Amino acid sequence: MSVAKKMSVGQLTMLTAVNMLGSGIVLLPSKLAEVGAISILSWLVTATGSLALAYAFARCGMLSRKTGGMGGYAEYAFGKAGNYLTNYTYGLSLLIANVAISVTAVGYIQELFDLRLDSLQVGLATIALLWMTTFANFGGARITGRIGAVTVWGVIAPVLLVSTIGWFWFDSSIYVAGWNPHDKSWFEAAGASVAITLWAFLGLESACANSDAVENPERNVPIAVLGGTLGAAVIYILSTNVIAGIIDNPELAASTAPFGLVFAKMFTPAVGNIVMGLLVLACIGSLLGWQFTIAQVYKSSADTGYFLPIFARTNKAGTPIAGMLILLAVQTALGLFTIDPNLSNQFDTLVNLAVVTNLVPYILSMAALMAIQEARGVPARKALTTNIVAWVASAYSYLALFSSGEQALMLGGVVTLLGFTLFGFGSNRLIRSESLDKTLESPMGKPERSAL
Repeated sequence: MSVAKKMSVGQLTMLTAVNMLGSGIVLLPSKLAEVGAISILSWLVTATGSLALAYAFARCGMLSRKTGGMGGYAEYAFGKAGNYLTNYTYGLSLLIANVAISVTAVGYIQELFDLRLDSLQVGLATIALLWMTTFANFGGARITGRIGAVTVWGVIAPVLLVSTIGWFWFDSSIYVAGWNPHDKSWFEAAGASVAITLWAFLGLESACANSDAVENPERNVPIAVLGGTLGAAVIYILSTNVIAGIIDNPELAASTAPFGLVFAKMFTPAVGNIVMGLLVLACIGSLLGWQFTIAQVYKSSADTGYFLPIFARTNKAGTPIAGMLILLAVQTALGLFTIDPNLSNQFDTLVNLAVVTNLVPYILSMAALMAIQEARGVPARKALTTNIVAWVASAYSYLALFSSGEQALMLGGVVTLLGFTLFGFGSNRLIRSESLDKTLESPMGKPERSAL
């Protein structure tokens, strides 16, 4: 029997970086320009926190023997309720992130075709993209997955180009003029953009999913995850800062298509339009993949009894259509409820809420790492180093929560508590499942008599 060739540490590092260099960066230069080039301080904070998270997740992936990713990690310390809450908030954050990606695509479409849509038209266009990418997945994920694997380069190529050759157009006077337009203190500037910079790193935990496909995973997975995260951080910092030295700060902050704008400045408006078209395709390709992925997150949780059985129903192609339609209805509601006359404000609302809900599973996973190491018998001295990294990652996560703003924290708290209510409604299925397991384990397969 032939043994499948496994990835090298270099290949896994590249895969990890590519996984993070997605549509999350498409609107970032404009959002950071609202703070100024001094937002590089936020990048440094987020890069440090993301490296700590990446290493801790790599250790979780290597040590955990429970299925379900972050939900399995949380179960070590918080039981089934922790597993459920992790999957619930993670799935919810992906739902919100999809709406934000769709808003991003609409912003670029406006610039590409020189449209001036009002807030309702932006909301309807956002919802139309969500519907289109959901229906496209009804035949299964094979074709849409291939499309996403190609279109993601519509983001990566422009970002890499501006990070390297963009320096030939860099003007230090423009950069200095936009350094701190609102006279923020260094402390304020460092915290002002933590949430939006973390948005670009969301998904770093998924890099640990390939541990079985790499040589010497105990050594190479942490190296690849850290290397990929560091590589993505360098590209993010270079690209956003070089753009801040090419485009005047007020113009950059007002743009809904910053990468199209910078390529138009560097070359010609026609090149800028090509880049905008590529980025629109990349966002649509990203949505195609995430719509199916989210449905699978809810399906796997329904299979284990955490979510309603309707999310587990599939058609002949293995597509959970009923679940996808329910999730589409939630995304449609989000698209309507977050409508704002300013597209940038709508994007802010969605991103901050997506970050808050995504930080819940991050924090639960970091808190469970000590229990995971104890369960796996990791020596105390070796466990201490990992625990310190997890504490740093947790501290960064709380900072990101704080910087997300009062509205996002309030709404995030409400939807998290709603998750406990939904868990209560569905917990009878888990109780029945546990009772059946105990019955099967008892002598002769009969349940023990109650003392009462």
